[in-house]
Amino acid sequence: MPSKSWTIRDLLKVTTDYLKTKGIESPRLTSDILLAHQLKTDRMTLYLNLDQPLTKSEVAGYRFLIKRRLQREPVQYITGMQEFWSLDFQVDPAVLIPRPETELLVERTIEALKDLTPLENGCPRILDLGTGCGAIAVSLAKEFPKALIYATDISVAALRVAQVNAKRHEVSDRIRFLQGDLWDAFSNRPITFDAVLSNPPYIPAEDYPDLSPEIREYEPRLALDGHEGGMHFIKKIVSKAPAFINPGGWIILEMAPNQTDKALTHMGTIAAYGEKTRIRDYSRHYRVVMAQRI
Repeated sequence: MPSKSWTIRDLLKVTTDYLKTKGIESPRLTSDILLAHQLKTDRMTLYLNLDQPLTKSEVAGYRFLIKRRLQREPVQYITGMQEFWSLDFQVDPAVLIPRPETELLVERTIEALKDLTPLENGCPRILDLGTGCGAIAVSLAKEFPKALIYATDISVAALRVAQVNAKRHEVSDRIRFLQGDLWDAFSNRPITFDAVLSNPPYIPAEDYPDLSPEIREYEPRLALDGHEGGMHFIKKIVSKAPAFINPGGWIILEMAPNQTDKALTHMGTIAAYGEKTRIRDYSRHYRVVMAQRI
């Protein structure tokens, strides 16, 4: 960009055109979000002040953010934030960026627990297995003020981010964070839940090289790689979950659309599961599999 006095309007237009030539997805939205972040404001304020001149330091800071995006770093890691369930969550490369389709896990948990009578003092007990940034656990804590929620992750760094988000949304007192690989977090804790939910690693290892650079080079592989076929962790969760679910309780899992039928078939081999179903996301792809504990 040539040295000149920039207004918000001019800088957004030039940047959008430039990002478009570089093949960056959603160039205008990216330009808006990063400039709003640089100016410590929001997109609405940008559009109310399009003719505002920018200082040299503001332009220089913005250029640095754009350079990061051109290296295919996700916008969410650049800004450090991502919205989920109408809440803002801190994110960094220690955790996956929450996706809109994962909100379906929250929706189905709310629906499943609506008619369930919890065993313990009328307060539901919920497990978020592999919590990442804590988006699911925190969202459910906001929806169920009386629930006791456990959130686990194998990554200590991820748990630190999740704890920050729980504190940010004032639900720290109702979420118990535990470190461990899946069910190992409960090896010395005999406990059962009314709902167990998870967005486990489910990308087939053989597909990993074909992922976009934003995912492959920046998001934690530990939270994505489901080993050969992508079903490794799904099967481990499904197989051991009945020992941790109260009668009438539910297991609710996110996965790739082409894995849902395999998951249902695997559930069918386990006598502890009764009603089983799979749910479509808003793109009409099967995304969530759930089963009720007999």
